[in-house]
Amino acid sequence: GAIVQEDLSPADVILGIKEVPVKDLIPGKTYVYFSHTHKGQEYNMSMLQDVLDKKIRLIDYELMANEKKQRLVLFGKHAGYAGMIDGHVGMAHNYKSLASAKLALQSLGNTISDDGTPKEFGPMTFVFTGNGNVSQGAQSVFKSLPHEFVDPKDLPKIATSKNARLDRIYAAEVNIKDHIRHKDNNVFTSAEEYFAHPEQFTSVFHKEIAPYTSMVINGAYWDRRFPRLMTKEQLKAIQSNPDCKFRMMSIADISCDINGSFEFMSHATAIEDPFFYVDGITGREHKDTEAPGVQIMSVDILPSELPLESSQHFSDSLYPFIKELIRDNNDHPVLAGATIAENGSLKPAHEGLAKNLKDTHAKERLARIKSATTVDVGKTTKAKRVLLCGSGFVAGPLVDYLLRDPNVHITIASNSQTEATSLALGKANTTVVPLDVKDNAKMASLVKDSDIVVSFVPAPFHPIIAEHCIQEKKNMVTASYISPPMKALDERAQRAGITIMNEIGLDPGIDHLSAMKMIDDVKAEGGKITSFVSWCGGLPAPEASNVPLSYKFSWSPRGVLTAGLNDAKFRMHDAFHEIPGKDLMKKHFPDVPIYPGFNLEGVANRDSLSYAQTYGLGSVEKLNTMFRGTLRYKGYADLMYSLNRLGLLNSENSQQNFNTWPEFLDSLLFNSGSSHDNESRRAAIADRLDLPKNHASVGKAVDALQWLSLMPANNNDNSLAVFTAKSSTTALDSFCNLLMQKLKYNPLERDMVILHHEFGIQLRDGSEQTRTSTLVSYGTFETYTAMAKTVGLPAAMATEMLLKGEIPEKGVLAPTMPHVYNYILEKLNKEGVSVLEQIVQKGMRPSLKWGGSGVFK
Repeated sequence: GAIVQEDLSPADVILGIKEVPVKDLIPGKTYVYFSHTHKGQEYNMSMLQDVLDKKIRLIDYELMANEKKQRLVLFGKHAGYAGMIDGHVGMAHNYKSLASAKLALQSLGNTISDDGTPKEFGPMTFVFTGNGNVSQGAQSVFKSLPHEFVDPKDLPKIATSKNARLDRIYAAEVNIKDHIRHKDNNVFTSAEEYFAHPEQFTSVFHKEIAPYTSMVINGAYWDRRFPRLMTKEQLKAIQSNPDCKFRMMSIADISCDINGSFEFMSHATAIEDPFFYVDGITGREHKDTEAPGVQIMSVDILPSELPLESSQHFSDSLYPFIKELIRDNNDHPVLAGATIAENGSLKPAHEGLAKNLKDTHAKERLARIKSATTVDVGKTTKAKRVLLCGSGFVAGPLVDYLLRDPNVHITIASNSQTEATSLALGKANTTVVPLDVKDNAKMASLVKDSDIVVSFVPAPFHPIIAEHCIQEKKNMVTASYISPPMKALDERAQRAGITIMNEIGLDPGIDHLSAMKMIDDVKAEGGKITSFVSWCGGLPAPEASNVPLSYKFSWSPRGVLTAGLNDAKFRMHDAFHEIPGKDLMKKHFPDVPIYPGFNLEGVANRDSLSYAQTYGLGSVEKLNTMFRGTLRYKGYADLMYSLNRLGLLNSENSQQNFNTWPEFLDSLLFNSGSSHDNESRRAAIADRLDLPKNHASVGKAVDALQWLSLMPANNNDNSLAVFTAKSSTTALDSFCNLLMQKLKYNPLERDMVILHHEFGIQLRDGSEQTRTSTLVSYGTFETYTAMAKTVGLPAAMATEMLLKGEIPEKGVLAPTMPHVYNYILEKLNKEGVSVLEQIVQKGMRPSLKWGGSGVFK
């Protein structure tokens, strides 16, 4: 009797499994799912705030428990089953069912019984943390292998024994009494005291368990009040110890608390790509099975690997409570106890989460709640001071994201106090100060008083700010390309022990993240990249593109216009190519077939060849194609080329004062400011373009000039537009002034960004394949433009990582490291900025041609 439909709005109760994206939450509904909020998980606080704002009743499966606090609706054992299966297998295997997986393990067990485990590994020891459903499920699968369970205190003796048996795997179940010690007397007192005052205890897991363990299967509960099992420094110490060469080889982190009980576990992994490695000595994450590091499996949707068994068990457990929901029995003790929020308020048991919410008004409404101080093993977190230089439109998403952490304070330094004050309006923990990058004393003081600097000022000023960061030993983030002056600071930044993370916006930024993820994935599979094509563009949404150039500007057009004058060089179809800047628009790519619904062309983007080294693709000569380009709607390049030929992009200082915009155009067409009629102008335009007067491209140029008020509609039109660029010194500056007025976004108009990579791949077996990764993101009327969101959020996330000490590399960097791109891509996905990866039958590369439309000689 069930009805299948896309529209959920008629439903009163909506059931899910994982977190629901904020944009999909429907006001006034009852939602039941694993919300991952009750521990105060930072990455889901925006979702919880939206639940409150929309007066949603949120019921969490994880909190459905009986009077003895035993969970009633859970996947625990199935997570344990799948986690154990995944964790012990370092390469991909598929099993039809849980039974077939256990059968495969029994077969492996027979081999271990007959031949033993490798002698160089010594006795193999597996440690299971906790004794709950997750641990019991994992142990159930493990018992298919020949094994012997031992007391955790016997692990050192077994691991170092020369006589231990290799025909079995030793296992130990480690609980809090086995590794938790009171700070005062170094003994475990009681579980009651530990849970009441966890800040008074510490863990010796890194001393008494980890050095004698081959593999850890982590199924224990953890939240930030409790000591970690291992920190980054403790992992480094173990991996630096030659006696631990074959210890801590693998972790199956079934609990999957990001940066949690294992501090170095930085992100959840996908079922199809479940492993990554952490080299604790260098702090580097990677996917090279031959390189040093502990293998980590951190899939956070493990039960879905056993869909039949998990679904049946979960449904049977949930069914009785669904009946109570249908009966509107809101007072049922299990449902009431599992409710986190209702009618716009947190339930009493969860009011402590108010300190984690980003919304200042929500915190004021719940002012009775305890202090917002964050506690981590008894230490008080001091305020994290961010200096933001610049207050342009991409700064909004960055400020809002970072202020979700109540311990972050942002100083907004800007040369536009109006703009900065508007950015800070209504936001606690912000301060607005004036900015003069060239005032060394004031800049030094601002940098000194901060923990990290984010520079959103024009790119030529980044090196000035970086100099102060090096002097004061403060980390720095920019979204701009690494310019030669910035690159020259690399060695000094390393000596100062700081990280200057650049190119962490959209392009550059998300393009690096998505490209490096695919490239590293292919390498991990034993394949190699044979060609790389990348396109990116910020555009009006299609419905807002019905203007000259089919383009609009959110900020000064100068950068966009001058970028179209840069020389370009790239490799395509096994040959090197160069296009001088003056011909870049003329020799554009007239057709870029990303999606059939988009009418796109493109132009080459600067030096594509250098990215072969950036992305670790080897010698560019061995690649069939290495290309990066900029997307535009069709017609843009020819019209921009025409406007350049007319002199509108001239950057020489020859500006005069004019009364009207047609006078300005006449000065370019006729080298005089005297008045001319439209026929004369049309003839001059045709002459400049070297085309007949009746040519379609001449007509398009005239239409555009008239739309922009540079030409009157006819010779009798006396309502000539007043020249508004009196202070401009070049034709380019004047034209930018006009475009900013005429081609700005109007209310209720959206922008859009498109990022598309295409990879030619040679697989391990020699066969060829084409894969793509694509991002399409739209701005919204209520919040941010797509460009602001895709520039501001990655920069904010890199800033967040540096504040947490999660980027150990020093110097002038781009975000090409696995622990950086995995973390940020995952965070972006949670914010609704998702990159879609696909295997395609036929890519665009063979059809790409760059001869332009053929209109111009």
